[in-house]
Amino acid sequence: MKIYDVIILGAGASGLMCAANLSKKVSVALIDVNDKVAKKLKISGGGKCNITNISVELAHFEGDNLLISKVFKKFSRDDLLDFLERNRVELELRKGRYYFCKHSSDDIIEVLKRSAKNAEMILDNKIESVKKNDDIFAIKTDKDTYKSKKVVVATGGASFKTLGASDIGLQIAKSFDIPVKEFLPALVGLTLQKEQFWMKELSGLSCFVHIKVADKTINEEMLFAHKGISGPAILSASLYWKKGEMSIDFLPKENILELIKGSKKLISSVIPLPKRLSKALLNAVNVKDKECLKLTLEDKKALLILHNYAFSPAGNFGFTKAEVSSGGVLSSELDFESLESKKVKGLYFIGEVVDITGELGGYNFQWAFSSAYYCSKNLN
Repeated sequence: MKIYDVIILGAGASGLMCAANLSKKVSVALIDVNDKVAKKLKISGGGKCNITNISVELAHFEGDNLLISKVFKKFSRDDLLDFLERNRVELELRKGRYYFCKHSSDDIIEVLKRSAKNAEMILDNKIESVKKNDDIFAIKTDKDTYKSKKVVVATGGASFKTLGASDIGLQIAKSFDIPVKEFLPALVGLTLQKEQFWMKELSGLSCFVHIKVADKTINEEMLFAHKGISGPAILSASLYWKKGEMSIDFLPKENILELIKGSKKLISSVIPLPKRLSKALLNAVNVKDKECLKLTLEDKKALLILHNYAFSPAGNFGFTKAEVSSGGVLSSELDFESLESKKVKGLYFIGEVVDITGELGGYNFQWAFSSAYYCSKNLN
């Protein structure tokens, strides 16, 4: 039976990037459950894939800052942009900060496939287990068993089960007694307590907000949905919300007391939001929609809540709606110079399967590409 130098488990963003940067002298195979590579990358960002961000800073990640900074120092946002430019992948910048493929995510997928052409693609194989005997790993799938000197686990998280996602990466780690943090849905919409059900009646409306959660402030669009609340602001906030309160400033660019000062108009008319939303907010803070000049001191105090509307979400929309998974193999279990397991020589973990998660905005793909490159340099 052939023994590969390296077998990469998972042919997604991190798996392909790792293979693309391995020496041609190294015999490599990628094993994936799907019949095509990079299925998640293909559908991301409406088929145009938000690859990275104008500002890739530690503040946008949850995880070990030392490891993240080491990895990004080796392969930064600029390095990723240079790699794409060299391979003629055209990008477009949205909202002055989000990098997307200009035409299609197929552009970057084709580059990764071409760059990883020396790797053998073993597709449509569901990984069942990984064992190690006498310095050789045996990877058992539902079709066959493959052997390798080294194994890179790039199996991603548990969201997008329709694309074959699972927690197999964590199962592999646990089979070697490597501690993990179980996957949880992240970058996901939030469900509401009965007191906030009024938000559901606004389904389809959106507004720019500032959300405070834990020690973070997220500045983005929030979307009211029939199941609860969503949109970029909520998805990023969900990464940091565990339980308890978060708060929303519905008018971050305004001062409600300045808006109403001296006005003869109805309050709902001076609030620069859709009328239906303005009225719902007034109901939420128990202020009747009346002329601004008739507002009492108590009314004005209540209106200030619009800048700090505190509430406790009930939960989240679950893995079926989550963009990524938080949790993973504990960073403390990995060698920070290589991403190799401290316990199991020759076993590496990269991408989403590691306990590092970014906010919405291209941060998770940046981590996938950077950690893959970082690992590949050690493997070479």
